[in-house]
Amino acid sequence: MKSSTRTNASHRFDILMTSCVIVASLLPATARSQNAESKVTEQQAMANTGRTIDDPEQLKRWIQNMVWYHDYRDEHIAIATGLSVENVKKLRHAMNVSRANIPKPPANSPLLMLPYPGGRHPRIGFLDGALQPQRETKISVFAPWDQSSYVVIDVPEAIWSNLGLTYLAHTHVDTIWSTKNIKLPQLEWQLLDDGSLRLERKLPNGIVFGSRTKAHRDHVQMEMWLTNGTNEKLSDLRVQNCVMLRFAKGFEQQTNDNKVIRESYVACHNESSTRWLITAWEPNHRPWSNPPCPCLHSDPKFSDCDPGETKRLRGWFSFFEGSDINAEIKRIDETGWKAHPFLEVAK
Repeated sequence: MKSSTRTNASHRFDILMTSCVIVASLLPATARSQNAESKVTEQQAMANTGRTIDDPEQLKRWIQNMVWYHDYRDEHIAIATGLSVENVKKLRHAMNVSRANIPKPPANSPLLMLPYPGGRHPRIGFLDGALQPQRETKISVFAPWDQSSYVVIDVPEAIWSNLGLTYLAHTHVDTIWSTKNIKLPQLEWQLLDDGSLRLERKLPNGIVFGSRTKAHRDHVQMEMWLTNGTNEKLSDLRVQNCVMLRFAKGFEQQTNDNKVIRESYVACHNESSTRWLITAWEPNHRPWSNPPCPCLHSDPKFSDCDPGETKRLRGWFSFFEGSDINAEIKRIDETGWKAHPFLEVAK
């Protein structure tokens, strides 16, 4: 039975990955538009994703997040909060939140990193492959050269195991929970004292996984952990972590022509190849990119995990201004980030 479970899980993983990759590779470049890649509209993909926020201070922080940094229109805020557009307008005026009073960041501050608020889909195309995206796994990291330009990083987008698709941060294929009609509760990022964002989820079978991200001046440090709370060994623990480029100005072309893969590093450049986005995860399973979204993947894999054990992954994201991407990747590698202490262990 265990062998059959692994085979079926691997088969379903192949189907999911094939739906991402083959769609991208078979379409001509001229057809790579939102309509060509998506069988659903953004409105349909974002349906029923609004989250009611009862606490006035929390609601104000989310509206500041959306207006000041993500430049949301009232319609986007309404989708994210479940409020009417008219009520959003009244709230914004009452809270005095507008693009005109965005606070200036302190000098020498780290990269701006915020929870992604939902309300807008972080993909351009292939929306039918990410229905009802959940915001609690997504962070926005803003470009140092343009604070209106940002990537959305999904940490994680999906987790696979020998049990099957164990977690998915949106819908379009079944997980081991949706097949049993089990709905996972909504969560939110925790902002910690050191400025890092932390998320931890316990699944119905006792598996616990978490993510933590911390912005530095020149990069974002990322990590994940998984604790096996079941009575059986877990294997084939593949993770998809996605860097979505829809709102990264100059990087949003739906093509692989502006992507570079060097071992576990995946990078994307602007038209002049003078600005870059770089990501990597270790231990690495598969680096790739998906033009229709468009997005970058440096997908890691947890080692096999016995009952009671915790396994960990390290990740990197950075911006780079320059033309020599190979030298920059070498510099990043020489920082030793793959062996740096884990934030979660050191807390």
